[in-house]
Amino acid sequence: MHAVEAGLAQASDEHVLEYARSQGQIIITADLDYPRLLALTGEATPGIILFRGGDYSEREVRERLRTTFKAISSEVFASSVVVIEKTRVRRRPLPLE
Repeated sequence: MHAVEAGLAQASDEHVLEYARSQGQIIITADLDYPRLLALTGEATPGIILFRGGDYSEREVRERLRTTFKAISSEVFASSVVVIEKTRVRRRPLPLE
């Protein structure tokens, strides 16, 4: 679901994080503010999938997500920051220090 569909088009990043946390959802983004906010607050949720390293077409996003979902257990996403780059995928468990 896109943030706009959830009525969060003008919401602060903090509000989006709280919404995702309350709904048991993860955030898929290219915005570095989300992991930074989790690091500052020490929160262990929501999980974040962070796209880094350039522009991705919709096809590339879908393909990288599909590959990542096959490689990482679904339970891990809720308590991790997963960084997807063009050539690799990294995972950091939450809370971030």
